[in-house]
Amino acid sequence: MNNGLELLADEHDPEMRQRCMDLLAESAKAAADKLKFFRLAFGAAGGFGPDVDPKEAKLVIEPLVTSSGRTELEWAVPAQMMPKRAIKILLNLVLLANDSLVRGGTLFVGAEAREGEQEMVIRASGPKVVMDSAIRDALTGRIDPSEVDSRTAAAWMAQTLAQKGGGMIQLTEPDAEHLVIGALIRT
Repeated sequence: MNNGLELLADEHDPEMRQRCMDLLAESAKAAADKLKFFRLAFGAAGGFGPDVDPKEAKLVIEPLVTSSGRTELEWAVPAQMMPKRAIKILLNLVLLANDSLVRGGTLFVGAEAREGEQEMVIRASGPKVVMDSAIRDALTGRIDPSEVDSRTAAAWMAQTLAQKGGGMIQLTEPDAEHLVIGALIRT
C-alpha cells in the first residue's frame, strides 16, 4: 500500500491516478481479509461462546485461498456450529495447506461431527505441493516449543489445540501433487 501511495503522490495523469487508487483498494481489501482470517485463526474472534458458525470460517478462508486466481476452494463443512477449538485448527490447517500449493490447485476442506468427536480433513491438490519438514514436524508434535518460529507457529498451534482436545493430527507422506491433513478432536 505504501508503494501505491508513493506512486499516487508522484502521478498527475488522471488515468494513472485511478489505476493507483484501484491498486490501493485491492491492497487494502487483501490486508483486511488477512486480518479477519488471523483474528479468527489465532485470536478471540467468533464471539465469546464455545462454538463458531462454520460459515464465518468460510467467509475468511475463501478470500485467502481464491484471491490469487490460481487456487479453487471446495467446501464440505456442515452448517452446524463447531467448537471454537475445531474452527481454529481448521483455519490453521487451511493456511498451511494453502501455502503448500506452490503453483495453485484445489483446496478441499471437509468436516464431520460424530458423537463426541469432530473430524476435519484438508486436501491440497495441484501441480506442485510442497510442505517444509519443520512444518511437518510441528504438525506431528516432533518439535520443541522453544523451536517454534513464524514458519511453524500455525502448525504448532493446530497440533497443540488438537492434543489438548484429546485428539491428533495426521498427514500423508510427501507427494508432489497431493497433501492430506486430518485432525480429530474430542468434543
